[in-house]
Amino acid sequence: MSVGIGETEDALRALTLVGFEDREAVRATLKSLFTGSRREQQVFDRCFDLYFVSAEAFQANQAAMAQAQQEFEARQRELEERLSVQGRPIDLREDLKDVYARMPQSERDRLKDVVDKFSEKMKHAPKLYEGFIRSVFMKSLMEQQMLLEDAAEGAMQADSDADLMFRDISGFKDADIPRAHQLIDQVTRRINGEIIARRKHSGRSEALDFRRTIRAGLSTGGALCRLRHKPHHSRRKRIVMLCDVSGSMLQFSEFAIRFIKSLSEISDHSEIFLFSEQVQRVNPFALQNMDLFNSYVRTSGVWGRGTNVGRALDAVLGAAPPVLTPNTVVLVLSDAKSVSLDRAETSLMRTAKAAGSVIWMNPIPESKWPYLKGVTRLRQHCSMVPCGTLDELARACQRLIGG
Repeated sequence: MSVGIGETEDALRALTLVGFEDREAVRATLKSLFTGSRREQQVFDRCFDLYFVSAEAFQANQAAMAQAQQEFEARQRELEERLSVQGRPIDLREDLKDVYARMPQSERDRLKDVVDKFSEKMKHAPKLYEGFIRSVFMKSLMEQQMLLEDAAEGAMQADSDADLMFRDISGFKDADIPRAHQLIDQVTRRINGEIIARRKHSGRSEALDFRRTIRAGLSTGGALCRLRHKPHHSRRKRIVMLCDVSGSMLQFSEFAIRFIKSLSEISDHSEIFLFSEQVQRVNPFALQNMDLFNSYVRTSGVWGRGTNVGRALDAVLGAAPPVLTPNTVVLVLSDAKSVSLDRAETSLMRTAKAAGSVIWMNPIPESKWPYLKGVTRLRQHCSMVPCGTLDELARACQRLIGG
């Protein structure tokens, strides 16, 4: 939310008048000043409930935080005292030291066993075993870091329908799917309406419409004092979608396609390719009913295999008749976990040259991208955006439209 000095000053004045006795009155006051959209209202409610608690809850939280901090510092000291190689602490990044302090006791004991097991062998080949032990630590700690981030995201999730917009799509249960589809319909209707309204107000071109100008001049005796301009017709984009349907990606691809197909303001024409290890071009009539998408993919022969992004991009590049033009936007729906990364990187560079732009919609949270080799290499050659939640998908689609 965009909150600056002006909004803060208005909030202080309003709270001076409203007072602090009624919690819901305070909520309504701040909410009316700081939010301007449904999404911002949802974010505001979550933040308000997190931070504005009772005095008893505040004191309990403070005590719990103090105890947790003491345990955290004790575990950091343990890392320096117990886990050393030939009297020297293991060289680790500061953030990974913090991860160690938050790890379960069983995982810390396992790493201690590794050090003890190879301590005798260190005397014979110190450089070899020191590097080996450090690599074991790095791998274990980075895995734990990803698990801790997942746990933190899960702790922030509520069971309300509004929070469904901010929940990881991969964590949707079967009972969540119908409600998620309804949310997509609501959001896409709103986005379409906003784009149409904006274009109506700012859609005038510089070209003069002589017929309408002359007709308007009849009311003033022929004086052409009311100029009329031709409407500005924005050219819609041609979309080519590459949808990864390998195992865990199927649900994300379904939601992304449903979003994009529901946004009538995006494209006049779209081409869809499904891929895993193989590639299949989709008949546009096959996806008229999105409720049958899962069944269609599962019987296509493409679903549930590994991922080969390079082969999929090569299939698009070699399609006959050609599907890539300077007005084409290529959307890749994938987590970038692909075999043959060299081929994928080369094909992605060729695709970026042949098309107008390449947008990679990635369901993996952006905080995990540095740990994934495929993401690190491929994002250099395209515009990669995080799309792990319905809210992120909506914002990515608005960006695609130019809204």
